[in-house]
Amino acid sequence: MRILIVSDAWQPQVNGVVTSLRALVAELRELGHLVKVLSPQDFRHLPCPSYPEIPLAWDLWRVGPAIREFRPDCVHLATEGPLGWAARRWLKRRGLAFSSAIHTRFPEYVHARWPRIPLNWGYAFLRRFHRPSQAVLVSTERLRQEFAGHGLQRLSLWRKGVDSALFQPRPREEGQPVFLYVGRLAAEKNLRAFLDLDLSGEKRLVGDGPERAELERDYPQARFLGFLQGEALAAQFAGASVLVFPSRTDTYGLVMLEALACGTPVAAFPVAGPLDVLQAGVTGVMDEDLGLACRAALRLDRQACAEQAMRQSWRASALEFLCSQPLLDGETLAEHDWQPARA
Repeated sequence: MRILIVSDAWQPQVNGVVTSLRALVAELRELGHLVKVLSPQDFRHLPCPSYPEIPLAWDLWRVGPAIREFRPDCVHLATEGPLGWAARRWLKRRGLAFSSAIHTRFPEYVHARWPRIPLNWGYAFLRRFHRPSQAVLVSTERLRQEFAGHGLQRLSLWRKGVDSALFQPRPREEGQPVFLYVGRLAAEKNLRAFLDLDLSGEKRLVGDGPERAELERDYPQARFLGFLQGEALAAQFAGASVLVFPSRTDTYGLVMLEALACGTPVAAFPVAGPLDVLQAGVTGVMDEDLGLACRAALRLDRQACAEQAMRQSWRASALEFLCSQPLLDGETLAEHDWQPARA
């Protein structure tokens, strides 16, 4: 099939959405599908206010022609940004089916950055965007139930995987414990809950974001390593004693799977995301006392962590994605003098 993925998040951004989409595209291509990602790199774009590493496309009148030119068999809208809205509008006006996905708790993230914006406004935004979608993909059964409670419909599971060739256990140096965080340095990640902990050992943070300068100033004893990818990132996961996941609002937390694949246990709050990824007392410790969770996680079996993570592959994730995709209707396309390029 010819599969078009429309996403406001794509390379060179580094985040869980981009990691998931890159892995999906690679697996779909290995399965013999022709895949195109329509991203801000295909358009003129401006940096997002207060989040300059996120580009926002603005010449959105080119989205429709780009879809028609590719002649897809199915279209997936990965994000609710400007490109996602433009593609949604073009497809909806023509009565063409598409799938979409919820990768983040958008209402909670907006509320964390701008507390005056009520959560119910964010969920009204999500309902409106995803209402025409034939399948709204979410990462876990818990999220499916949660979003259904907020009025979203046609929710379907699309579980994530891990790159076991890159993320795997490695020899570690003995010494003081290393407590690692990997992800965006932003308010919604609740990083001060980690950085304020009184822990015996070293705190490392991999990633970048709008809070980095302020956090580096307030926590000079922590090591801020910036964005890392590939082998450098895998080495940090494998060399850490515990991955600390302080967020209370993530829908999944792909970095937890990557850490576990390297044999590194996780400390987290007992909230959605960690509750879906971790096996309590085996691969992680979840507690409202995050410091207690960090210290208890040091005692977990690293081999058991790696074995649990290896059961989840990106190939299985890609096949689950394919099962959810609605094909564009040939009769409807004929009305618009356009037929998909099906073999």
